This record gives sequence, structure tokens and C-alpha cells, in this order.
Amino acid sequence: MRERLGFLLKHCSNLKHVETAHGFMVRTALHHDKLLLSQFIETCSSLGFSAYAHSVFSVNSQSHPHIYVFNTMIKGMTLCNSAFEALLVYKSIGRVGLRPDCYSFPFALKAVVDLRAMSLGTQIHSQALCAGLESNVHVVSALIQMYSSCARISDARKVFDEMPLASVCSDNVVVWMAMIAGYVKLGDPDTAMDLLSRMPGTQTDGAVLITWTSVIAGYAQMDRPDEAIAVFLKMQLENVVPDEIAMLAVLSACAQLGAFHIRLGECIHGYVKKRGFDQMVTLKNALIEMYSNSGNISNALHVFENMTRRTVISWTTIISALAFHGLGTQALDVFSRMEMAQVKPNDITFIAVLSACAHVGLVDLGRYYFHAMKYRYGIQHEIQHYGCMIDLLGRAGYLAEALKLVSEMPFQPNAAIWGSLLAASNIHGDAELGELALLHLVQLEPWNSGNYALLSNIYASAGRWDKSVMARKMMRDKGVRKMPGWSFIQRKTT
Repeated sequence: MRERLGFLLKHCSNLKHVETAHGFMVRTALHHDKLLLSQFIETCSSLGFSAYAHSVFSVNSQSHPHIYVFNTMIKGMTLCNSAFEALLVYKSIGRVGLRPDCYSFPFALKAVVDLRAMSLGTQIHSQALCAGLESNVHVVSALIQMYSSCARISDARKVFDEMPLASVCSDNVVVWMAMIAGYVKLGDPDTAMDLLSRMPGTQTDGAVLITWTSVIAGYAQMDRPDEAIAVFLKMQLENVVPDEIAMLAVLSACAQLGAFHIRLGECIHGYVKKRGFDQMVTLKNALIEMYSNSGNISNALHVFENMTRRTVISWTTIISALAFHGLGTQALDVFSRMEMAQVKPNDITFIAVLSACAHVGLVDLGRYYFHAMKYRYGIQHEIQHYGCMIDLLGRAGYLAEALKLVSEMPFQPNAAIWGSLLAASNIHGDAELGELALLHLVQLEPWNSGNYALLSNIYASAGRWDKSVMARKMMRDKGVRKMPGWSFIQRKTT
């Protein structure tokens, strides 16, 4: 009977199957078995039928209460995004004469994080201390994660520091991982790296690899790619073999640095091939972005064309890369291939497409795509799409239409939009539009000396020398310093 019910629960895929299994449990009195009841609750929760699971749990928890079943119900509720109900189940443990154990607290604390119920989290922390679980790695890790997720990193560190033998016991590596992840999450990779350098345990453990990867990603996310790459290199010196996730993190850092670390990016590409990761779509996408940012658009295209499977991100990344490098026609050709492949574009795709139209000067096609993204693909226009369209119209000399679109869009124009109008007015010698754009730019970015210089040039080109001098004077009166020009020369090595 038990085996038959276990088989039924493993093969449930819809509500009818769940009801059949439940009926079998009741007829055979197996609903009193804590392990089978927990398995039933897990099955219901995994299929999204948490309400059904809770109804069965409520009937049985009064007559045959067991902490294992309560824990399963709390876990199931959190997995179904029913954190409030999960905490109600947790609170009911004491009412049936049970005590929460080392599994109850982590599940309940996960629900606390989902609700950001910090005061309740501190109460559960006190209850865990009263239960004598201040040294349990699962409870301590959950407490650290709870405090870190609620931006209470000092409280998380206090829990970490107060754990007995936290600095020497290798069994507590999960606690170290939680603390390091907390610092990374809150944008402090330096402290995370300091802890990582003192973390006990074998440096080749999978857990340690995850921690190294999180620190690399933390530096990359904070726009500190040099440090991210330094950590990656140090990781290899420690004989920690990177996996595909680590590769993804360091490729993100290489993409930020562009040509400065192209050789490292190429080495990582070679490593990706050697490890057999070369057909992973996420890594291929990262390689395309890395090569594009380093100026090697041909390699980016080579990676894209050799992909056996492409997602919308793959298509969007290469279209953006081509548009960024001024290859608007090629970018639009790739977008046509994307449509023929029946891959639905997203809002980022259309930013790249409209940018490509602007580079090539295809105004009519840009108008078509701007209209199609909403009425054909159901994608709402964001301010970035308006900005691309205004830039396209401005470059092509449709200044009145560009200004009309500014007045009609449901967003306040930002500095990028007024900046593109100022640039367009300079190209087409429209001093009046340039003056209007600058008045807004001075309010949005009064520190930008380039705006004043551009307006001065517009006036000078129109022969309005008094206004040209006035623009320069305005810059001096506001204390804005002209940024000195500079150039970058990269020596090519063979």
C-alpha cells in the first residue's frame, strides 16, 4: 500500500491526480503516516496546490501532530509564495504541544525574508536561542540570510561572530558562505573577499567555488572589473577550478573593461571551449558582449553565427553590438532574421533596432518599428524608445517632428533626449532649438561644459556672435570648467 501511494504521488501532474492520491490515503488510513503525509504535502506544493495541501494538513495536524509534517507545510507555503500562511503554520506549532526544531526556524525565516517582517524575524531569532540552537549551522545561516536580506548586515555579522568556533571549524562553511553572500548582496565585496581569504575548508570544495564566484560577481556588479578579474586569477592560484557560472562572472568583468582585457577574454573563450561549455547560451551571449565591447565585432559575429541555439538575449546582444559599432544595415538584417526565426523581440531589442535605424538614417523604417513594437508585438514604449526615435528624427533633420514627439510622450524628457536635440540643432544649424535644449540641459546637468560649448558653436555658425559670447560667459558665470580634451592610444602587440 505504501509503495503504491508513493508511486501515485511521484506521478501526480494535475489536481485530479492529487485528489485520487488523497482518496487512496484516506481509504487505506495512510494519511496518519507522517512521511507519506509530508510527501503528499510536498507534491501538492510543487504543483501549486498549496491550499489543498493546507486543507489536508489542517485536518490531520490536530489529531496526529508531528513537527516533520509542520516543517513540510511551512516549506511548501514558502515555495508557493504564501509566506504569511507559512508563518501562521509556524505560530501554530506551539498550540498543538510541539516545539520548533532546527528545520522549522530556517523555513520560517525564509518566510520572514519574503515579507520583510523584521520584527517577527527578531522574535524567531530569540525563540531559536531559547531552543538552544545558537550553534546549529542551518539556523545560524538562515539568521544571517534573514538579517542580510533586510539590510541589517551588522546584525548578521553579530550572529556570525557569536557562533562558537565559527573561525576554525570547517563544518561551518555554510555559515561563512551565508555571511560572504550577505556582504556581496549589500555591495561590499571588499569585506566579502576578506572573509573568503580566511574561510576554512578545502579550497576545491564546490561550496568554496560558489563563494569565489559570488565575490567575482559582486565586484563586477559594483563596476569594479579590475578587482573581479584579480579575484578570478587568485582563485586559479588557489587551485579552485572555475565552472560555467564563474566564467560568466569574469566575462562580465572583461566586457566592462573592453579592449583593456581582450587577451584575457580570448583566453577565457579558449577555456570555455576546452571545458565543453561552448554550447551554453548564457556564456555565448557573454562572449558576444565581451568581444563587442572590446571592439572586435567580427569575433562577436563569429560566436553568434556558430550558436546552435539562440534566445531573444542572443539576438538582442548581437543587434545591439552591430548598432553600437555603426553597422546599422547589418543590425537590421539580423533583426529580419530574428523575425523569420519567429523569436519574439523584447523592449531591449527595439532599443537596438531603433538605434540601428538612427545610424543608417532610415527614418521611415524607424517610424514603422516604433509603431510595430506597440501594435504588433504589444510592447509599451519606454523613455529609451522615445529617446532613440527623437535621436533618429533629429539626425535626419526632422526637427519639428522630433520636438512634437517630445511634447507628446508620457515622460519628462531627460538629459539624453535634450542632448540629442542639441546635437541635431548643431548639425542642422537651428539656433532656436539649440537654445531651447540648452535651457533644459542647464537645469538637468549644469556641470556639463560641453552643452555650453555646443550652443556657442551653433550661434557662431549662424553669425550670432553676441549670443555665442554670451553662452561662453554663462558657462564661466556658473563656475563650469571646460573639460580638457584627451586621447587614448593602444599599442598593438604581435
